[in-house]
Amino acid sequence: MILIVGLGNPGKKYELTRHNIGFKIIDRFVDSLDEKNCYRRFISVVTESSYGNNKIIILKPQTFMNKSGDAVALCFNYFKNKKSSVLIVHDDIDINLGEIRIKKGGSTAGHKGLESIAASLGSYDFDRLRFGVSRPPGRKDAADYVLEEFKRSERQEVKAGIEKSIDIIRNYISEGIEYTMNKYNQ
Repeated sequence: MILIVGLGNPGKKYELTRHNIGFKIIDRFVDSLDEKNCYRRFISVVTESSYGNNKIIILKPQTFMNKSGDAVALCFNYFKNKKSSVLIVHDDIDINLGEIRIKKGGSTAGHKGLESIAASLGSYDFDRLRFGVSRPPGRKDAADYVLEEFKRSERQEVKAGIEKSIDIIRNYISEGIEYTMNKYNQ
């Protein structure tokens, strides 16, 4: 079983912000699945499905970003003996807009959602799909920047990046992290 977690903040106020790109990607991926079972549990919206021969659990924590680890830990511990891997889908200001990197483990680079997950799981050993939202312009604070909506001029590039992310997730599920990193990280 593969656990896929999209990071974001709950509520209409944050729906279209840069920080919620993890939710947007996960929503689009869930929409693409034929059969699914959706419910609320683990302080999250949960979708159970399968892709190929793999059972998948898709989690959208309904905590705020800096408390994502609470929800992820509840789900992780419940499925502890059944899970084969964990993929966290999130925004990244250190990558250009619309670019995507797939990564195995590593530091949090100051991302509050990843820090919360690492603290709750007691490990940095989880895979990441990092969606580039670019650095804030000028001296703008990064925390304020990621809570802004994408500009109209950026939306087409974001949409294309979301579609590419869906392909990456499918490859991750069917082929694993190493294959997916080799194919998409250029």
